[in-house]
Amino acid sequence: FLETAAYFCMKPKMGEKEVSPHSFFSIWHEFSSDFKDFWKKENKLILQERVKEAEEVCRQKKGKSLYNIRPKHDSGIVSKNCSYA
Repeated sequence: FLETAAYFCMKPKMGEKEVSPHSFFSIWHEFSSDFKDFWKKENKLILQERVKEAEEVCRQKKGKSLYNIRPKHDSGIVSKNCSYA
């Protein structure tokens, strides 16, 4: 614990000889909760951007037809019978 506190340059409070776990983890808890909140917000923004991109791709694909519609040819039995009338 003391090595970790020294790594983060924690200094003991006034009147204390060493950094107490309570003082270290109270600061760490604030940091981690803030980080979690920002992480959730950032992930939400990224998700919204990806949804918009996917919707745009979907709109572009719907605009282009993936198949061609050819006109119907009059080559069936009905067309031959109708031409005699």
